[in-house]
Amino acid sequence: MEIKEIVKEKYGQAALRVTTGGSSCCGASASLDGCSVDPITSNLYDANQTGQIPEEAILASLGCGNPTALAKLNAGEIVLDLGSGGGIDVLLSARRVGPAGKAYGLDMTDEMLALARENQRKAGVKNVEFLKGEIESIPLPDNSVDVVISNCVINLSADKDKVLREALRVLKPGGRLAVSDVVVRGDVPEQVRRSMEMWVGCIAGALQEYEYEAKLARAGFDEIDIEPTRVYSIEDARQFLTGEGIDVDAIAPLVENKFMSAFIRAVKPTAKECCGPACCS
Repeated sequence: MEIKEIVKEKYGQAALRVTTGGSSCCGASASLDGCSVDPITSNLYDANQTGQIPEEAILASLGCGNPTALAKLNAGEIVLDLGSGGGIDVLLSARRVGPAGKAYGLDMTDEMLALARENQRKAGVKNVEFLKGEIESIPLPDNSVDVVISNCVINLSADKDKVLREALRVLKPGGRLAVSDVVVRGDVPEQVRRSMEMWVGCIAGALQEYEYEAKLARAGFDEIDIEPTRVYSIEDARQFLTGEGIDVDAIAPLVENKFMSAFIRAVKPTAKECCGPACCS
């Protein structure tokens, strides 16, 4: 089964768990449904934010950060959330950009889209639109969005270069990319890395920090910055790794503090002014 189909199945199941009274429990997220509290997905949103949105949007959150808290959003702006899930970051963004702005959520999973639209209805937020589609092929025109956000979704794509090119395409000149994602800092043995990635987010394809920077630059972004927001210790993953039959103490020196959530910023360059006959027809 392709990565995309596995992700769609896992996230569809997570949405259904929420609608039937459980938690998303993907990578473990809440102390419901038999899931333990997880250091990746827990305590990402403060009480002021969680008070603004339905509980189902919080339970369906599978993120590793809080891009809406870290991104600068201005009244009247248009925001796009890649892999919007239950809609938590879309609804929070919509409130910040106000009625003159708009927030789009893009997701490929029917169950998550249904949950997100129900959460929108409960929240009473009008300036939101949820779109069905894939983050590798965004169903919006060129130069139509001020800010692209995402919460621990780009790492799930098998074609991250295409995702970043698409994000650049839909951004207006001077538009901002502001995403939370999992990154790796330093070398990790492949077998250990695969187990850690399973723990980090159901199915993860976390990039090395320098790889992420290189892909952003290659896509055409400027002003690239990667800021760690939550560094994971071996103790965070001990229970999961032990269950996978891995000798945690033996691998601890190879893993400690190498996996992290990060806030990733970049800017789409503005069009250069014509400065002579060589650049103008």
